[in-house]
Amino acid sequence: MSKKPFYITTPIYYPSGNPHIGHCYTTVACDSIARFKRMQGYDVMFLTGTDEHGQKIEQKAAEKGVTPKQYVDEIVEIFKKLWSCMDISYDRYIRTTDDYHVEAVQKIFKELYDRGYIYKGEYKGKYCTPCESFWTESQLDENGCCPDCHRPVVEAKEEAYFFKMSPFADRIEKLLTETDYLRPKTRATELVNNFIKPGLEDLCVSRTSFKWGIPVSFDEKHVVYVWIDALSNYITALGFDNEKYDDYEKYWPADVHMVAKDIMRFHAIIWPAMLMALEQPLPKHLAVHGWITFNGQKMSKSLGNVVDPFVLADRYGADAIRYHILREMALGADSSFSNEIMINRINSDLANGLGNLISRSVAMVLKYFDGTLPENKQSGEHDEELIAEMTALRDTVAEAVENTQLNVALAEIFKVVSAANKYIDETAPWILAKDEANKPRLAAVLYNLLEAIRITTTLLSAFMPATMPKAWEQIGAKPEDVTFENAGRYGVLPQNVTVKKGEVLFPRIDVDKEIDELNALIAAQEAAAKAALEQDEDKAGLVPISETISIDDFGKIDLRVAEVKECEKVPKAKKLLKLQLDDGFGGRQVVSGIAKWYSPEDLIGKKVIVVANLAPAKLCGVESCGMIVAADVGEDARVIFVDKDIPNGSKLR
Repeated sequence: MSKKPFYITTPIYYPSGNPHIGHCYTTVACDSIARFKRMQGYDVMFLTGTDEHGQKIEQKAAEKGVTPKQYVDEIVEIFKKLWSCMDISYDRYIRTTDDYHVEAVQKIFKELYDRGYIYKGEYKGKYCTPCESFWTESQLDENGCCPDCHRPVVEAKEEAYFFKMSPFADRIEKLLTETDYLRPKTRATELVNNFIKPGLEDLCVSRTSFKWGIPVSFDEKHVVYVWIDALSNYITALGFDNEKYDDYEKYWPADVHMVAKDIMRFHAIIWPAMLMALEQPLPKHLAVHGWITFNGQKMSKSLGNVVDPFVLADRYGADAIRYHILREMALGADSSFSNEIMINRINSDLANGLGNLISRSVAMVLKYFDGTLPENKQSGEHDEELIAEMTALRDTVAEAVENTQLNVALAEIFKVVSAANKYIDETAPWILAKDEANKPRLAAVLYNLLEAIRITTTLLSAFMPATMPKAWEQIGAKPEDVTFENAGRYGVLPQNVTVKKGEVLFPRIDVDKEIDELNALIAAQEAAAKAALEQDEDKAGLVPISETISIDDFGKIDLRVAEVKECEKVPKAKKLLKLQLDDGFGGRQVVSGIAKWYSPEDLIGKKVIVVANLAPAKLCGVESCGMIVAADVGEDARVIFVDKDIPNGSKLR
C-alpha cells in the first residue's frame, strides 16, 4: 500500500547576510511538521532553499569584490550549516541559481506571456532596494517610506514587463475569505482591504537596471524580477517545466506553505494569481506566522539585534532552542525573544518538567526494583485519570499539528508531563516503598510513569529529535514502542521493563550566572567583529572599482560645489538629514542618509560636492534634488568637503 504524499515548504531565504535566530522559526516549524507527518506514515517532501538573485545581491557582491554567485555560494553554505546544526530534515534544497530552475522560470515567464497575462510597459513609481519591492504612493507608510521595512524609497523609471493581476481579483478574494487556505483566517481582512478592494495593480515582473537574475528568454536585456523567479521554486523543485525531477504529479498541490507575515502578500495574492494564470491547482494551506522580536523589534541584522543560533545551540542544545521558539510563537502572532525568557523556559518546562519526570521515574525504578519492574502490579487511585490523559494526547496533538498550531501541540504534551509529575506527588512512591506489601502498587505507579514518558517523548520526537532517543534508552523503550500508532495506546512497554540510568537530559541553568556569561560572550564577539572590521579596512576595505565607462558617460554626471546653509533631521527618519544648499543657481534641497555620522551643526557652513543633475526623488516623503558625495570607509560614510575659496556652483571635471 503506497503512502499518502504530503508536501510542505518554507519560503526560500534571501542570502543577504548571515542567518540569525529569526530565520529559524519557519524552518524548525516545517521540520517538526514534516517529522510528525513521517511518523504518521505519510510520504513527505519537505522543501527549503535560497532565493539568490536581485539587485541587493549584486550590490553586496560588488562591495566584497566577488561575483554574485561566489557571494551567494558562501552564504548558502552557512545556511546549510545552520540547518544541520538545528537538525533540519529537509528532503530537497533548491537554489534559484540551479540550472533546472532557471530553465523552468524562463518557460513559465514565456507561457504567461503567450497566454496574454504578461505585457511590456514602463514602470514609474516608488522602489525599495532592500526589499526589492515596487510600491504605489498610497501604499507607502506615513513617512513616505517602504511599508514593509520603513526605509526610504526612490523614484524608479524603466522599461519592464508586467503581470496582469486584476483578472484574478474576485477569485483570490474568495480564496482568502471563503476557504481555509489562509491561516490564521484573521489575516484575510487586511489583505482584502489593503490590496484587493482598492484594485489589484499589475505587477512589475522584469528589470533592466541590473543583470543578476534569470534572463527573459525572448528579451535578454530584461531579467525576471524576484517574485516570479522566487515563487516558482515550489513547483520547479518538483520538476514543473524541467527534467531534473519528476515529482509534480505526486506532490502538488502543496499541503502547507509556511511564511512569515512580511511576505504574506506575495504568497496570498501573487502566487495564487500566477497559478490561476497557468491553470495549475492552488496550494491547500498558507500558514502565516509572526516575527521573533527583540525588545519589540523584528530580528534584523541591520538593527543590531541578531542572536547567533550557533552560539545558542552550542550552549543549550538544538532541541532546547527548537522547543523554545516553537512553544513561544502562536500562529499569526509575534513572540518576544530574550536570553532570559529562553533560559526560564528551558528551566521550567524542560529541566523542572520533562527532565525531572524522567530522572525521578528512572531513579525510583532503579532504587526500589534494581532497574527492572516486576510483572505483579496493582492499580489504584489516580491511575485512570492519568491513563486517560496520556492515551487521548496523540489525537489532540495530531489535530494541532494539522492546523499548524505547534505551540498548542507542545502545550498539550506538557499538560500530560505536568499531570505525570502531579501523579508522583499524589501517589507518593517513597511512602509506598516503605512497606513490602505495597510493592505491587508501587510497581504499577512507576510503570504508569514510564508509559507517560514513552507517550509524551514519542510525540515530542518530531519537535526535539536529538534528545528523545536518549529518553527512550533510559526508560527501556524499543523502536517499535515509540511509533505514532503506539503513542495512542497504554501498556506498550513490557510489564517487566528494565530502565537504565543516563545523563541528565536538561540540566537546570543558573539564570543570573548564565546571563552574565552570555553578556560577556556577546561583548567579546562584538569586540572581535570590530577588530576584524578594522583589520579589513587596513587591508582592503575598499569597494571594488566599477566597470569602465567612456568620457561621454562621465560627462553626463554634473558635479557642483555647494554650501550648506541650513540642515536639520528628517522627522521619524533616523538616517536622514535635510540640507538647504547654495548651489550658485538659486539653491536646492537635498536629503542625505548621513545622520548616523553627522549632526546638523557639523555641516552648516561647509562646502560639499553635490550631484546636481540627479532626478528628484522623495525620501520618507521629503523631496531631494541631488545627492551629497561621500566616501565609504568601512561601515562609515565620510562627506567630501571642499575648499571654502571655491565659488558655489563651480563644476567639477
